[in-house]
Amino acid sequence: MEQIRRALLSVSDKVGLVPLARVLAAAGVELISTGGTAKSLREAGLNVTDLSAYTGFPEMLDGRVKTLHPKVHGGLLYVRGKADHEAAVSTHGIQPIDLVVVNLYPFEQTVARPNVSLEEAIENIDIGGPSMLRSAAKNHESVTVVVDPADYELVGEHIQATGGTTLELRRKLAAKVFARTSAYDTAIAAHLAQAFEAAPVPVAAVPSALRVQAPLTQPLRYGENPHQKAALYGGFHKYFQQLHGKELSYNNILDLTAAADLVAEFAAARPTLAILKHTNPCGMGQGTSLREAWDKALATDRQAPFGGIIAVNRTLDLACAEAISEIFSEVIVAPEFSAEALGLLQKKKNLRLLKVLKSPLAAQPWDVRSVGADSFLWQERDVKVTTTDGLKIVSRRRPTEAELQAMVFGWHVVKHVKSNAIVYAAEDRTLGIGAGQMSRVDASRIAVWKAGEAGLSLKGSAVCSDAFFPFPDGLIAAAEAGATAAIQPGGSVRDVEVIAAADERNMAMAFTGTRHFRH
Repeated sequence: MEQIRRALLSVSDKVGLVPLARVLAAAGVELISTGGTAKSLREAGLNVTDLSAYTGFPEMLDGRVKTLHPKVHGGLLYVRGKADHEAAVSTHGIQPIDLVVVNLYPFEQTVARPNVSLEEAIENIDIGGPSMLRSAAKNHESVTVVVDPADYELVGEHIQATGGTTLELRRKLAAKVFARTSAYDTAIAAHLAQAFEAAPVPVAAVPSALRVQAPLTQPLRYGENPHQKAALYGGFHKYFQQLHGKELSYNNILDLTAAADLVAEFAAARPTLAILKHTNPCGMGQGTSLREAWDKALATDRQAPFGGIIAVNRTLDLACAEAISEIFSEVIVAPEFSAEALGLLQKKKNLRLLKVLKSPLAAQPWDVRSVGADSFLWQERDVKVTTTDGLKIVSRRRPTEAELQAMVFGWHVVKHVKSNAIVYAAEDRTLGIGAGQMSRVDASRIAVWKAGEAGLSLKGSAVCSDAFFPFPDGLIAAAEAGATAAIQPGGSVRDVEVIAAADERNMAMAFTGTRHFRH
């Protein structure tokens, strides 16, 4: 047990400061403080020594230099009981500092504000705070360091009971310090890298080092399977608010974010509804109402939606909620829920309802994925948008307006289907979806089979392929199934043969020039 006789307090966030300081004062701990912190303590009636009086050196340079002093860092870092260290601090009049309570300038909160200036961001980079925290945490064998106000009560209880802290507690607090300073530095590095970039980062540019620091959002019951531990990190709750239902699972989060990403591409479109299962769309529809969109999406596949994820692009109303409630769903994601729809759906205790607070398209424009072997993949997010104006018509026959709309609608969907991916679409609905197959022809066969199972005709549909048709056989199979139009990236060495196959069957075909693999 290390006794605490002298404490240094310097905080930006004053929440919980005075109650902790009162516990320290009652235990006979000498309080040393800086600027606004000292003022708050005095206003609370506590005796406090200004740091400048303690060091004999004034604060200067608008407060940039106040804690960077040997009496501070020497008092934190010297090894208690080590002869040469004890001699050095005695010679220079350095006294031990046993407790440091510091939280940092609010850099992250500052740069989160819109239109914050670079000057203001830089002024909110804390120098002395991280330095004191690291010094104290390094010497945690003797020094207690507190960076999180949530730990004030626990530290206060230890001091009230014993006058000091245990090594176990000091170790936990020290580890927390290094996690916090790492996250702080990562936020600064990310903001300045963006601020100093005079032009958009070229596609070829990649980070020289990958820095990902995300706070724990919530532990999860388990991962993809019950024998796997799991947790959620990062800013999930900035984008989604859970309004009802059981705790989200690992798979729920994977699925609902995939659903939200898909529907976000149709944010400005007419009422649109998507049904997903295992991150793959199994039906999508548009209509004059969400109820009509639901009917079209469900018609694509009436089996897969059981236990699925539903996402819509506008306020979920009662009529659509009544239709959805006829089957079991895991999650519904919407920008808003009408009061009537919410009242109805909240009667289902196993149904999770999530409100979209912020478009997923506003998230960081890159993805990171673990690939094992202590390695990570980094890439730009696939946010490429294709419009009718961006299509290259390569067939003799130009598509009709209905075919053109079906092409673009299906192209937005196939982008979100696991590769190899094939989608048959009309201008306002999916008709058949084939996902995740080793062969593109097999993906097409599955899509045709699913359409047949659903009793949907593919006559006059558009076939959408996430990558080029490597051989004419895939296109021929689509034509035989009833497709009269095709959209694909192009780029195969056999493009000429594939185009010829389309022309022989009077199909309209467009190249996008963009592949959309999704693994």
